[in-house]
Amino acid sequence: MDVHEALYTTRAMRRVRPDPVPLAIQARILDAAIRAPSGGNSQNWRFLLVDDPAVKERLGPLYRDSLSQLWATVYHDRLERARQAPGEPEHASMLRVTASAQHLADHFEQVPLFMIGFSRGDRTGGSIFPAVWSAQLAARAEGVGSALTSVLGIYHGAEAMSILGVPEDKGWNMACCVSFGYPVGRWGVAARRPVHEVASRNSWDGDLGLEIPEPLWPAGGQQASGSLRLRSAGQARLASDQARPASGRPG
Repeated sequence: MDVHEALYTTRAMRRVRPDPVPLAIQARILDAAIRAPSGGNSQNWRFLLVDDPAVKERLGPLYRDSLSQLWATVYHDRLERARQAPGEPEHASMLRVTASAQHLADHFEQVPLFMIGFSRGDRTGGSIFPAVWSAQLAARAEGVGSALTSVLGIYHGAEAMSILGVPEDKGWNMACCVSFGYPVGRWGVAARRPVHEVASRNSWDGDLGLEIPEPLWPAGGQQASGSLRLRSAGQARLASDQARPASGRPG
């Protein structure tokens, strides 16, 4: 699979079939994950796979309660506004996402595979999330959907770690829980706020020098054609240089 296709189409796939993910595919997912950068090459990470129904039955109620707490606290005001005006595009998107997340929680035990990521000596997760994302990209290449969540560790981390037998005195922190399974829905480019609304150059409010109103992938698609708008000759040269294939650059 082309790397850009994987990058553009690896979005959260929370609705999955119960079909098991073959061990050979699990092996390729994990082997790709551990090739990711690690701060100081410390590799203070641990990837715990969960596919035992008995273990999922114990974690499921904790996960559902975690999500309920999230809806009642962090997302409470946003959800209330969305429910009052569900027809507005922003609110409709919010309600779709929460429904999808709730579906994952309600069907936790039916998800065929989870990967729970742990880190040590890095409370930010900066040294494990590149590996987790690599695992998700590798899964995408195999046709396996994934969704990254962190609520279990936030609200019921201690109980979950006890269920999983995580040593209490070794400094391990539960960074995330990723679901894996063959998706019910279709792959596609996720809708996002355009780059020029969330990026700048040289200062917080600096002019980025370009606009990308539509996705640039696929390169030959109608959306990509004319989507990149440069606002200065200097930026045009920069884009031209970056667009050249590696073989065409001076050595």
